[in-house]
Amino acid sequence: MNATRHIELDELALFAMQLLPADEATTAAQHIEQCEECRRELAAIQGDLATYAHTVDLHSPPALARERLMKQVAREKKMPPPIRAVTPVNEFPDRPGTLLGSRASYLEEDEPQPRRGVLLRILPWTGWALVAGLAVTAGSLYMDRITLRANVEGGATQLARLTAEAAAARQVVDTLNDPSAVRVTLQKPQTVPIPQARTTYVADRGSLLFTASNMEPLLPYKVYELWLIPADNRDPIPAGTFHPDSRGNASVVLPPLPKGVEAKAFGVTIEDESGSTTPTPPIVLAGSAS
Repeated sequence: MNATRHIELDELALFAMQLLPADEATTAAQHIEQCEECRRELAAIQGDLATYAHTVDLHSPPALARERLMKQVAREKKMPPPIRAVTPVNEFPDRPGTLLGSRASYLEEDEPQPRRGVLLRILPWTGWALVAGLAVTAGSLYMDRITLRANVEGGATQLARLTAEAAAARQVVDTLNDPSAVRVTLQKPQTVPIPQARTTYVADRGSLLFTASNMEPLLPYKVYELWLIPADNRDPIPAGTFHPDSRGNASVVLPPLPKGVEAKAFGVTIEDESGSTTPTPPIVLAGSAS
């Protein structure tokens, strides 16, 4: 601080650019909170820094620029204040050329010293101000880029999901409307209500749609499994597992099946929860494709 207990302009400029040591910065911040005049000076310096940050061309500072800057500021703080010029006063105006002797007194000239502009004081630090400003701007742009990329990736994922759902829906419609589809009704005799199921199968595409109703509830860790019985007497092909809901309804839609396998019949068995590769007797539902 100076004699008027205000913060020097040099220190205010360093405070505005966050270049003061931590202890000095804390003291300065406490003083600024209480001093309206210093707050006005700080606001003016911050405005000047913002103006320079938008108008001055950016040049990369040398690696040791900040260290030299702090050393220079430290030296300036230690320099003694300049000695004001004094004017000798002649105690005896009727004796020209005679100056005061041992009783001579000197009066300081009260001419005001020119005050160096704040902009001139902070010019050496504009490079660092620009670097700080551009660093903040670059960080903001980087976060915007990350947000935009996340939005684009989310949109791409949603588009891919909708495309897959549309393709599956189209395949369901094509399977139902295909004139070569084999439609089989499966049922269990002498059961009230009678469990039954319907299968729509297109061999060339390997597309299968299966719906069941009135299915009996299962024990824990058990599932129903649908089987495709090939017409060429090959081993039965598993066509998906299902578990009926509380009303006995269930379905199997487009299970992964090889294309081109002609069906002789379809059957349903009860298997362990993980399913099976070979049917476990008895067959609870069966239906012929012929």
